[in-house]
Amino acid sequence: MKICIITCQNAVNHGARLQCYALSHWLQKQGHEVEVIDYRPSCSLDAKPWFWPGLSIKKWVKLFLYYPARKRNIERRKYFDAFSHKYIPLTKQEYNNIGDLRRNPPTADLFIAGSDQIWNTTLSNGSDPAYYLDFGSSDIRRESFAASFGTEELKHGTEEFVKTNLMRFDKITVREQSALNILKFLGFEGTVQEDPVFLLSATEWDEIADGIGSGEKYLLVYDFYVSEDIKFEAQKIAYSKNLKIYNISHKEFSYADKNFIYAGPETFVSLIKNATYVISNSFHGTAFAMIYGVPFKVFDRPDGLNIRMHDLLERHGYMNNHNIFTNLTNNE
Repeated sequence: MKICIITCQNAVNHGARLQCYALSHWLQKQGHEVEVIDYRPSCSLDAKPWFWPGLSIKKWVKLFLYYPARKRNIERRKYFDAFSHKYIPLTKQEYNNIGDLRRNPPTADLFIAGSDQIWNTTLSNGSDPAYYLDFGSSDIRRESFAASFGTEELKHGTEEFVKTNLMRFDKITVREQSALNILKFLGFEGTVQEDPVFLLSATEWDEIADGIGSGEKYLLVYDFYVSEDIKFEAQKIAYSKNLKIYNISHKEFSYADKNFIYAGPETFVSLIKNATYVISNSFHGTAFAMIYGVPFKVFDRPDGLNIRMHDLLERHGYMNNHNIFTNLTNNE
């Protein structure tokens, strides 16, 4: 069977690339011909113009302040794109918007809307018809695989859009238990499916791990928000266990002994595999610690997008273990 997947495959994010790899690789192992649609909407790109006329002073200041981070992300993207070119079966054609997909859709027997936060209506993903498979022949079967809404309820005003777009699906599986409530509210049924990274065993993940961190004693930090709480906890645990602190977040942390800012998903997997301890506020950072059986501690995210994490921890029996889960929203 020829299968085409659309997901958040272009983000400069370890989890996004690895869940995409996991699903495509697993389907290939089942004997299917698989392509991942090389979808690159503007929201997923870093190469926005740095200079153009007619901007307000406020916009100029914002661009100036953001420039170092943008430059860093462009450099980091090279490592993520190299991973995709090596491990993910991308379509030859690149698509930049829903119009591109409608004009020249890929051919397949089955379209899959893949995992990650493709239907999060607080993000641009959730209002993009591409992630609801609104392209190609109506004769092609359409399914979702562990799709995530990312939140417990839809953004106000998007309900009709989501409902209309879900009507074209022949089968819906979602990643979180809470997503079943959203589906029920909209009049649909679905089932819970684990994130694709759990489709592969630790031994299978070893096949892409690049060996970084092997034989070293360290605590790994993966922190999206430069959290002072994570810094404090990392230093405390590292001191008590006589560990170095390694960081694979999006920017350097002064308290880390080693920073792996310019590293791809192969290094991410390897660093978690070889870590003595992992501290994170990331869904996939936690997921890979589970896969490799590495002790970990999880912190809530300050942006409120924590239902994915809560559901994962509850499903695996960790939610009430205060040694591994710190609910900052209740501590503030």
